[in-house]
Amino acid sequence: MIGLFFGDTEFPKKILLKIKQKKEKYIIIDLSKKKFFRKNPHSQSFGIGQFGKIFKFLSENKCKNVLFAGKINKPKFSSLKVDFQGFYYLPRIIKSAKLGDAAILKTIIKILIKEKIKVISSNAYNPELTLSKGCYTKLKPNVRDLVSINKGIKSLRMTNPHNHVQGLIVRNSRIISKEKIHGTKKMLEAINKDKNSQGILIKYPKKSQDLRIDLPTIGFDTVKDCKKFGIKGIVLKSKQHIFMNKNKSIKYANSNKIFIIIK
Repeated sequence: MIGLFFGDTEFPKKILLKIKQKKEKYIIIDLSKKKFFRKNPHSQSFGIGQFGKIFKFLSENKCKNVLFAGKINKPKFSSLKVDFQGFYYLPRIIKSAKLGDAAILKTIIKILIKEKIKVISSNAYNPELTLSKGCYTKLKPNVRDLVSINKGIKSLRMTNPHNHVQGLIVRNSRIISKEKIHGTKKMLEAINKDKNSQGILIKYPKKSQDLRIDLPTIGFDTVKDCKKFGIKGIVLKSKQHIFMNKNKSIKYANSNKIFIIIK
């Protein structure tokens, strides 16, 4: 039995499909904003402050292993539903929320570990969504690009380890845009005035990132946005990312002279 802590984005749906194909038993702790899994008979919706109900749900189903996938948004504490155990853990959640969204998930994991529940990697069921080192497109980065890429990776590793910032755009060894809480698309839109920016998008884990729950993710929409805003290349970390619709994305990148490399 696996417990699935699911938030927003399409990634949780991919995981669920694979688990169903394997005919494994599962339950869903639905933390998504729009309650995507409310029609699933194995799913229950919870708020982050309802730890008592969550632990009861896990215990009733004899679930000792859990997986996190999808974006779990920072709650509005003024309207947060809290049960008895939630009141006990809430101060920790509020404290971590000041550090960033990823810090909330790390705190939840520590709470689960205290309750003797193991957290496994979010890509445990979908290793096909990650790529190994190499260039996956006809176009390859030149020497100047590689210098810029190394500068960008170094910059990302120095960012706050507690937030969701996993991306930036670098051009000529200069950072021209950084991802904020609203995500990659908003970061790309920030360079809208320069549609021939020839920048490079880097989505890379931070130095102390918990890779069980917080993998940088891109998909076909991201690659299309890169074309729209003049990005010449995309860089991901080997085995430390989620690449949705990768075959379609690579084909599109080849047609539009965008390189995709995995370092």
